[in-house]
Amino acid sequence: MIRKAHPGYEMVLRNYRLDFSRGGAYTGIALVLLGMGLDYGLYPMHQLDFAIARIACSILIFAVIMLLRTEWGKQRIQLLTFVWLMLPQIMIAWMISVTEGANSIYYAGLNLAIFASGIVLPFSLWQNLALSAASLLLYILACAGHAETFKMQGPFLVNGLLLLFSGVVASVCTVFNERARYMLFQLRAELAEKNRLLERTNRDLSQIKGQMLQQEKMAAIGTLAAGLLHEVNNPVSYCLMAIDLAMEEPVAQESDNLRECLEDAKQGMRRVQHIVSDLKTFAYRNPDAQSGAKPLAFRQVLETALRFTAHDLKGVSITRNLPDDDMVAGDDGALVGVLINLLSNAVLAMRKANQRDMKIDISAAWADQRLRVEVLDNGPGISPENLTRVFEPFFTTREVGQGLGLGLSISYRVIEQHGGQLVAESKVGEWTKMIFDLPRAERGEA
Repeated sequence: MIRKAHPGYEMVLRNYRLDFSRGGAYTGIALVLLGMGLDYGLYPMHQLDFAIARIACSILIFAVIMLLRTEWGKQRIQLLTFVWLMLPQIMIAWMISVTEGANSIYYAGLNLAIFASGIVLPFSLWQNLALSAASLLLYILACAGHAETFKMQGPFLVNGLLLLFSGVVASVCTVFNERARYMLFQLRAELAEKNRLLERTNRDLSQIKGQMLQQEKMAAIGTLAAGLLHEVNNPVSYCLMAIDLAMEEPVAQESDNLRECLEDAKQGMRRVQHIVSDLKTFAYRNPDAQSGAKPLAFRQVLETALRFTAHDLKGVSITRNLPDDDMVAGDDGALVGVLINLLSNAVLAMRKANQRDMKIDISAAWADQRLRVEVLDNGPGISPENLTRVFEPFFTTREVGQGLGLGLSISYRVIEQHGGQLVAESKVGEWTKMIFDLPRAERGEA
């Protein structure tokens, strides 16, 4: 049941048993050697023999510790723990047999190991029962050679029952200790899971906060753009009408220079109209890209983004390779924002690296009813450790005050809302490529 509920519990318990077994073994060596003081006080005539036995027992326990450091030993922790616990029991039983039998006070050492196995060491129930039974059997064999005390009364009976009682108590402790360890593991696992959920929630909240800040800025720009469109459209329209009338005048017809100037003025007025209109479209983009999806020509979205970044793109060679059929379904304002972000990042990286011959290649091709778009620059590239993090909210390599690190994160979400994926590829010192795909517009809509 434990393994099914928590597959990792077995590994945690194994490491726990390994640490306790090593620590208990070192403690056992110390107690065995310190027992020489007991030998001196109780059986000085056997002190040399007992000292040799204690040293030999300590060496064997240390050998088990060395085995526990090997892969073979780590696979047999419970068995080796049982072995090193039995070594002092065998030594104590031998000491009892060569001294006073049931009258020897050393039987208390057998109890000590049994209690340690049930209360301190993470033994299983069967191990504790086996140790208790083996200790009782050793005590019986140790006392069998002393006929005067080997009888079902007196010290032999009392000490034997005390060993039996110790085994029962240690076994009960083993069961409840195992439950307590499992409950502790459950609590730790639940706490770790809740911490993971909390971290994920914090990341989501940070991303939502960033998107809300971005939307608030866009709403403010949209309100400004709407006012500009209303205020600018009327005078621009009057100017366009006046220019058209002026171009019909005989003077303009006869003067190529005047006609060219009027044509430039007309193009300038139309550019003002486009800029204000693009600004309004970009600022009032739909936060839900799928609900705001509509058929649109990708080249128009690209041209809008290029107009917005025209100032930043001065000195940059832009090449386009688009298919004749470039009708996609999407939110034009959101897609303009994606392209602005990709173009701005590319230019900023190239300028920061003092790139002389700056180039951006924008290409698109159809694949499985989706338009695959690639924006390739010949900038310094992105290091491998940063390439895996470029879409994380608030991750940025810019200096403080030059960006929040939200652009690519929001762009990633926009493309995701269009059913696609934004991917970054790069070769350090040579190029960076941003790739995303958009759905084809349905023929009925287009």
